[in-house]
Amino acid sequence: MNIGPEGHRKRLRERFQQSGFDGFHTHEILEFLLCYAIPRKDVKPIAKSLIHEFGSLAAVFDAPLAELRRIDGLGEYASLLIHSIPGLLESYQQDRWKKRSTLNSTGEAVAFLAAELGAERNEVFCILALNSSNSLIANERIQEGTVNRTAVFPRRVVEATIKHRASAVILAHNHPGGDPQPSAADRQLTRRLKKLLNDLDIVVHDHIIIGGHGYYSFSENGALE
Repeated sequence: MNIGPEGHRKRLRERFQQSGFDGFHTHEILEFLLCYAIPRKDVKPIAKSLIHEFGSLAAVFDAPLAELRRIDGLGEYASLLIHSIPGLLESYQQDRWKKRSTLNSTGEAVAFLAAELGAERNEVFCILALNSSNSLIANERIQEGTVNRTAVFPRRVVEATIKHRASAVILAHNHPGGDPQPSAADRQLTRRLKKLLNDLDIVVHDHIIIGGHGYYSFSENGALE
């Protein structure tokens, strides 16, 4: 029996109310969103076209606005809605973490950094400046590079740390390719920054690399010596 576009939309809403996006196919997540931007129309073919064109849900959300607009039937408003999703998620995570300003464990630091760096397409190096109680004073981006490399100038790290009068720092960067394992250059930079900051009586708690769904902690792996 053909239930029509409105009936299908109602079923999607009911499924979401019952269990969120659990059990949804990738294209159905897009359908759910498109229902609020494209009225009175079967949006399943559009959702499937998006997945076919870009390859995955994440790739659809990361697609440039101009490329989204080329998808037949998507339209201006729906294109803008999809394009806004990464920015909305980033704003949500930043606002959420304003309520948790103390980082007392690797897990808390990783969760904070995953929200900050997980969606970045290029490598970004930052520091979390902490006071003596491990309360977050500032999260400062030191350098942004390419998809697989960031040239970090130690002087800028030291200047940022002193500027915020930090007692301790957590160094951090991301690997957009997904593998969080440190390179030889990452290890060398960590040793150099740790020595420079320790000479100023500033403690380096960790250097955390965010990559894909995982992370690498120099401290957890005994590589911060």
